[in-house]
Amino acid sequence: MGLAKYSIGVDYGTQSGRAVLVEVGTGKEIAAAVKEYTHGVMDEYLPDEKTKLEHDWALQHPKDYLEVLKITIPEVLEKAQVSNEDVIGIGIDFTACTILPIDKNGIPLCMRQEFKHHPHSYVKLWKHHAAQEEANRLNEIAKQRGETFLKRYGGKISSEWMFPKIWQILNEAPEIYAEADQILEATDWVISELTGEVVRNSCTAGYKAIWHKKDGYPSNEFFKALDPRLENVVEEKLSTQIVSIGSKAGELTEKAAKLTGLKPGTAVAVANVDAHVAVPAVGITEAGKLLMIMGTSTCHILLGEKEAIVPGMCGVVEDGVLPGFLGYEAGQSCVGDHFEWFTQNCVPASYQEQAENSGVNIHQFLTEKASRLEVGESGLLALDWWNGNRSTLVDVDLTGLLLGATLLTKPEEIYRALIEATAYGTRMIVETFRNSGVPVNEVYAAGGIAEKNELMMQIYADVLNMDIKISASSQTPALGSAMFGAVAAGKDNGGYDTITDAAREMGRIKDKIYKPMKKNAEVYEQLFAEYSKLYDYFGRGENNVMKKLKQLKKNGAHDVKGETVC
Repeated sequence: MGLAKYSIGVDYGTQSGRAVLVEVGTGKEIAAAVKEYTHGVMDEYLPDEKTKLEHDWALQHPKDYLEVLKITIPEVLEKAQVSNEDVIGIGIDFTACTILPIDKNGIPLCMRQEFKHHPHSYVKLWKHHAAQEEANRLNEIAKQRGETFLKRYGGKISSEWMFPKIWQILNEAPEIYAEADQILEATDWVISELTGEVVRNSCTAGYKAIWHKKDGYPSNEFFKALDPRLENVVEEKLSTQIVSIGSKAGELTEKAAKLTGLKPGTAVAVANVDAHVAVPAVGITEAGKLLMIMGTSTCHILLGEKEAIVPGMCGVVEDGVLPGFLGYEAGQSCVGDHFEWFTQNCVPASYQEQAENSGVNIHQFLTEKASRLEVGESGLLALDWWNGNRSTLVDVDLTGLLLGATLLTKPEEIYRALIEATAYGTRMIVETFRNSGVPVNEVYAAGGIAEKNELMMQIYADVLNMDIKISASSQTPALGSAMFGAVAAGKDNGGYDTITDAAREMGRIKDKIYKPMKKNAEVYEQLFAEYSKLYDYFGRGENNVMKKLKQLKKNGAHDVKGETVC
């Protein structure tokens, strides 16, 4: 083989962006660099520090995304002592749905003097939840009209997605809406800055903008029913030209080459989403293999061969993850956050002290104690809905539950019950796929928890009664993006013709595989049966006590005097 060739993957997270330089052929990560966003997440004020933001807002500054390229790419080349001559491609991924309005020259409106004090001119981050009213209204009208697209998204469109956010701009800032030549995903905007062309990717279009490969977007009649001003929103602000991921978006312009230190003409991949891009990075190239990306929440990605309607999914999109497959997405909105809440609010000082004296953090300390317990020994069972339920119930108003506590219950027993609850939640998702005719034959995991927490991964293997394979990379999305960069370059330039070829050579998992322990799996079978009963009882309307409590909390007890609450 000749001299080594490299590809760069840039992973844009919520707080920072990171670049990874990867060797083509082996998938070996040669160097990485991280840049924290200068403006971070703006959820209280605009950069002028005068303009106050309302509740549930979360904005970003597009300048930060360019800074990431300007700083991290030269840094990885420098660290690795690699010449830009040997970098054949670049790919990026982003959190989604993260959107911004641009003018006809591709300039974000917030970068124009006259709009810099206007909140709606900035990037709305994925976790901007201020378009909830628009989302509720959209779902209501879609249901009334019998729109078939709802079924592909578990029956609800989220306030995090493209159309509720666009509609919020139109409702609250019609002048920004009018001035926007296009409204696009930040991931596509960054690609347009690299190539000089706006190319919209099939992943965000399918999962976040209700686009379907065969049916296109919802009809103009539907948008008109939402708001007459939205009738032609697709033609006016979006585009019907959607390009499949795994394609080449274009090549680096002279201007982008100066910004990044890469060579003009370097191949640029079509933009992608962080969770979806992780799939080829663990070597998944066929249907039936489920990947869990585990962090504060968990995202489950699965490839299928046919389009099935699976209750409570976050979406099913043709070519959404790998070309030629249906990509299914499901999720749990409370995983790492769950354990974090517990350690911050429910752990006695004596445990904190013991952990400090042993030189471990509180999570390690509790995990160590919890790992000594037998399955079922605590007598506890929990529902993992501290942050609502994403799949399969799609209900943010559900809350957490702990059952079986006594005066002898210990913190580590509760901690373990919370871990088990998230494993049961994943099993519920797996069973729902299977019952809907979408096979799940293998399970993979990526992300910080998968890498660090052995007890948790063993519990998942036991609860699912399946082997679990772990990503070898600690930067799984960036590795995946680099692989798409190598595909954009093509085989003739030292890359690959398809992402499947790239995944075979560059996707990597660790040697260690978590295997289910028979006796644990047998007890978990019984516990899961009880979890399922609670899941249906509290989650499907038989007992709406969680929502009643939420309502009382919202109203304050004085508002409901004299009414029968139950």
